[in-house]
Amino acid sequence: MQDDYAELPDTPDDQAASGHALIARLVRGLDASPGVYRMLNAANEVLYVGKARNLKARVSNYARPAGHSGRIARMIHETASMMFLTTRTEVEALLLEQNLIKQLKPRYNVLMRDDKSFPNILITGDHAFPQITKHRGKRSAPGHYFGPFASAGAVNRTLNQLQKVFLLRNCSDSMFSTRTRPCLLHQIRRCSAPCTGEISQADYAGLVEDARRFLEGRTTHVQADLAAQMQQASEAMEFERAAALRDRIRALTNVQQAQGINPRGVAEADVVAVHLQGGQACVQVFFIRAHQSWGNSDFYPRTGAGAEEPEILQAFLAQFYDGKEPPRLILLSHGVEDPDLLGQLLTDRAGRKVDLAVPQRGEKAELVENALRNAKESLGRRLAENTAQTKLLEGLAEAFALEAPPKRIEVYDNSHIMGTNAVGGMIVAGPDGLMKGEYRKYNIKGDGLTPGDDFAMMKEVLTRRFERLLKEDPDRESPSWPDLLLIDGGAGQISAVREVMEGLGVEDIPFIGVAKGVDRDHGKEEFHRPGQPVMALPRNHPVLYFIQRLRDEAHRFAIGTHRAKRAKAMTATPLDEVPGVGAARKRALLAHFGSAKAVSRAGLSDLMAVDGISETLAQTIHDFFNARG
Repeated sequence: MQDDYAELPDTPDDQAASGHALIARLVRGLDASPGVYRMLNAANEVLYVGKARNLKARVSNYARPAGHSGRIARMIHETASMMFLTTRTEVEALLLEQNLIKQLKPRYNVLMRDDKSFPNILITGDHAFPQITKHRGKRSAPGHYFGPFASAGAVNRTLNQLQKVFLLRNCSDSMFSTRTRPCLLHQIRRCSAPCTGEISQADYAGLVEDARRFLEGRTTHVQADLAAQMQQASEAMEFERAAALRDRIRALTNVQQAQGINPRGVAEADVVAVHLQGGQACVQVFFIRAHQSWGNSDFYPRTGAGAEEPEILQAFLAQFYDGKEPPRLILLSHGVEDPDLLGQLLTDRAGRKVDLAVPQRGEKAELVENALRNAKESLGRRLAENTAQTKLLEGLAEAFALEAPPKRIEVYDNSHIMGTNAVGGMIVAGPDGLMKGEYRKYNIKGDGLTPGDDFAMMKEVLTRRFERLLKEDPDRESPSWPDLLLIDGGAGQISAVREVMEGLGVEDIPFIGVAKGVDRDHGKEEFHRPGQPVMALPRNHPVLYFIQRLRDEAHRFAIGTHRAKRAKAMTATPLDEVPGVGAARKRALLAHFGSAKAVSRAGLSDLMAVDGISETLAQTIHDFFNARG
C-alpha cells in the first residue's frame, strides 16, 4: 500500500462549499488510481468510507446533482469535506475500506454488529492419546480442526454423541497424567480410559481415525466398519461387546439426524442469505461441512440508512470473514457488487481458492432458499420483539416520570459469599433487547472494604465505571453513556449510588433501586429513588415484569461471574505466584512431585530433575518457598 496520503487541502471556496459543489471541485485533483475515500460532515465526523478502482471516476458520480437514491442524496448533502488515500490495487483498497469501517463506524456504511468467533471441534495432535474438545479462537494448537459450528450448544451436543460413539477422552493432559483409575465417563461408556491403560495406543489410534473420518463426512465407511465388528462379535458369542457396538451405531445415527440438513452434493460451504424489511436486515448463515449442516446463526447488520441487498452482502462478507477462515464455496441469496474483487480478497485470506455463487436451481438453490426463509422469519420475530420492547421502554419512562424512553439501561448487581471472591456485574438493555456484548464484570479490589459490605462494593463498581466513562468520553458523544441505572437494592444502595454520582458530577443520570419488598417475593418489588417516596407497581404491570427480567438477568450474570472466580480460586496453587512458572512447567512439577506442598519442600537437585526446570528456575522456585517460610 502506498504512503501517499492524498487528502486535498481546503481552498477558501472549498470551505464555503458543501455537497455536490464541494465534490465537483475536489474531483479536479484526483487521478485514476485505486484507493479509499472518506466523506465528512461539518463537525468533521466521518459519514461514509468507500473504495474505488478509479477514484476520479467513482467520486465524480457524487458530483452529479440528480439520479441518486434518497440515502446517497442525504449523504452528499451533509458532506462538508473529503479525504483520500491511494493504494496499489483494488483488493488493498477493499481491505483498507473494511478496516476503516470497523474503526470509524460511519453512519452511512453497512456495519456488522456481531463479530464473535465460532467454536470448532479439535482432535489434538500433540499427545500419544489425542483429546477431543471444543476450541474457540485461533487455530494455533496442533491437531485437526472441524467446524465452525453455529454455537457452543451445537458443539456440546455433537461432542456428547461423539463420545458415545468413539470413546475418545475429553480430559486435560494434566488430569490424564495423574489418573490412577478410570473415571466415571469410562463407567458409563463415554471414554475408553487410555489414562489407565484400559485400551492400547494402537486401538485408541483406530478410534481417533474413525472419529476423523466421520467428521470429514465419510460416515458410511465408519458405520459399515462398526456393523461388521458387531456381526463378528455376535458370531463369536461376545454379546456384551456386540451390544456396546450396537449402542455406538445408534449414537452415530443420532449425530447424523441432529445435523438437520445433510446435502449430498455440497461437501463444504457457507450458505448466506439476506432479507430486508422495514429498513432492517437479517443475514442468515448456515455452515455446511463434511456434507452435514453444523448449525446456523443470524446477524442484524446496520444497513447504513438504506443500503440494498448487494451492498449489504458485500460489506457483511468482507467483515464476517475478517479473522475467520472462509470455506471453499459461499452460496449467496443475492449477487454482490464486486464478486471478483471480494472472491480475490477471501482467496488471499484463506490461502486457497474461494468461490462465490448465486445458485438458480438444484440442491444448492434449495439450501439458499431455506436460509432465506429462515432470515425472513428471524427478522419478522425481531421486528415484533422490537415493537414490544419499544412499548416497554415507553411504559418504563411513563411509570418513573423519565424525560424520554431510555436507549441504554445499565443494571448492576454484586455477588459474593461472606465477602470472598466478590464481583460486580453490569448488564445492558436497550431498544433491541439485551446487549450482551456490552456486559461487564468487575473484580472487587478494595483492600479496605469490610467483607460483605454491599454498599461499599457498589460504590467501587460505579466509581470505576463512571471514572472510565468520564476519561474516555467526557463530552458524552458516544452511546456508552446510560440513560437509566437500575440497582439491585433498596434505600441503602441508593444512598451509596447517590454519593458516588454526586462526587463524580454526573447527577443528571436517573437511577432506581429495585428492592424485593414484602416477603421478598416476585411481584411485591419496591422502587427507591433519591428524594422521592418508595413506590410499587401493580402486580400484573408489564413494566414490572420487564424490570424483574432485567434484575434476574443481572443476578444470573453476577452469580455466574462469581462462580467462575471461585472455581478458579479453588484450583489455584502457590505455584501460580512463582515467577517463570507457566502452565506447562506447573503441570510438570505437579506430575513429578504430586502436589504443590511437595514442591515447596523439594531441594534444588530434586527440582532440577524435572523436565523443563533449569538450574536458574529451580533456584527461583526454591527461594520463593523458603522466603515464604
